[in-house]
Amino acid sequence: MDLTETVTGPRSLTADDRGAPPRPTADPATRRSRTAKRDRSGHSPPCNGVTAEEALQNRCAPEAAGVTGSADASTATAAAPPGPSDPAATVEPAVSGDGGGLIRVDRLGGQRSSSTTAPTGCSANGTDAPRTTTQSREPALPCPDERGSPLSNPGPPRRPPRPQAPEPERWARAALTRLTEPGDAAVGRTIGRLGAVALVDAIRAGAPPSLLELSAGRLDAYRARLRDIDPLADLERARTRGGRFIIPGDPEWPSQLDDLGDGRPVGLWIRGSGSLRMLALRSVSVVGSRACTPYGRYVAGQLCSQLAERGWVIVSGAAYGIDAAAHQGALAVGGITVAVLACGVDVAYPPGNAELIERIAAQGLLVSELPLSTHPNRFRFVLRNRVIAALTRGTVVVEAALRSGALSTARRARDLNRHTMGVAGPVTSDLSAGVHALIRSGAATLVTDGAEIGELIGSIGEDLAPRRSGPVLPRDLLEPPVARVLEAVPATAEGAPPERLARQAGLSVDDTLKRLYELGSLGYVERYGAHWRLVRRRRPAGP
Repeated sequence: MDLTETVTGPRSLTADDRGAPPRPTADPATRRSRTAKRDRSGHSPPCNGVTAEEALQNRCAPEAAGVTGSADASTATAAAPPGPSDPAATVEPAVSGDGGGLIRVDRLGGQRSSSTTAPTGCSANGTDAPRTTTQSREPALPCPDERGSPLSNPGPPRRPPRPQAPEPERWARAALTRLTEPGDAAVGRTIGRLGAVALVDAIRAGAPPSLLELSAGRLDAYRARLRDIDPLADLERARTRGGRFIIPGDPEWPSQLDDLGDGRPVGLWIRGSGSLRMLALRSVSVVGSRACTPYGRYVAGQLCSQLAERGWVIVSGAAYGIDAAAHQGALAVGGITVAVLACGVDVAYPPGNAELIERIAAQGLLVSELPLSTHPNRFRFVLRNRVIAALTRGTVVVEAALRSGALSTARRARDLNRHTMGVAGPVTSDLSAGVHALIRSGAATLVTDGAEIGELIGSIGEDLAPRRSGPVLPRDLLEPPVARVLEAVPATAEGAPPERLARQAGLSVDDTLKRLYELGSLGYVERYGAHWRLVRRRRPAGP
């Protein structure tokens, strides 16, 4: 009989069939004919009365997962299913061209092995005796292996490659940025003692408060919040929006942030091009009041334009008032500016500066301790000021009232041994009272332009400001004896005799006459009879 007729499923073996010698293995052409007919029939041959689909659904007996043995069906034995030694293994049906087998795949998507059932012999009465073999085979639907790259096997549909999982430290710190608030010293001490990964695992496992040095109430709140946190989704969303998340130890991490001690950021979410570490090496922060005056806005813009032209990076908070003027001054001359936000780097706050924030992201950097889609509140603005102060070489306060958040940035900079500078304003302005008090107490240095700021925070001998002096008049170049004679000449029309001029200048008469003739040659005095008088300057005639 034709071998292709037996593909739809082997009949039950009789005693005569079991005693008959096996039929020789079919040639490749005949086997391909069987495969084609099985594909047209739309189902796979049963395996011990159970189909592969039923085996997957019901997790049936081991013989449904694959049988290994000789060509004689009576000596076939069942392959061992995945056991405790391989807990990640599962059994899935094969969907490749010579189907009917089961594919062993681990949870990470790595292919282990596959079992196929193919008729290789038949009994004396023409019934095929199925033989099950175990071999390695790629599934038609590729899945990513442990390295994240898709297995190369044709056949639609193809699943996209799984993104590479981040390292545990980055994953844990990303979770902590959403779990805790910035600048939490208790959390920072625990991270330094146990590590970020151990801290997250301990919170999830319900570790005692004494181990983590955190109160029971905080741990309960963290544990409840941790169930709704997906740090992998946050990292992937940041990547798709052109951002990234850096942690201590990364090449881009600014080491000067370590001066904050236990209050150091857990990590920083960044949006924009360029290296934060490189940009922060030559940076200065400019802060001030939100409700600034036109004078303060003009001064902040001028200072930052001059600093940007000298190669300095401007750092501020992207708020209204002085912050916005500082960013705009740097951008106006093609400089680089960095905005440290009190919200997520994908949130435009304040809304009125949305266009400015997008320009900063395109031309500079947006930096935040808070994950994406996080909105600001009052105390987060104060906490982000410590990052502004620690990130830069110095802080300039342009305008600030006696109760202003900009003064907290200046105090943080002073505590971190950074240069603190202030710009004087009108003594009648309440918005300059805080800056004047800062300068008067000696906590800040008075500056008036970008050159003076660069001299304080720049390299010794390289960023010197030019010396300031008034205009030099021709009279300033006269020698002291000549200048004394000129001062003795009266401004009256009749003048004075040489003897009187000599007594007033403290010189002899002969020396006085010599100096008078020198002054006459220079056009300062003229002789009027026996007297000397000043030359009257003719004023230009008016229109």
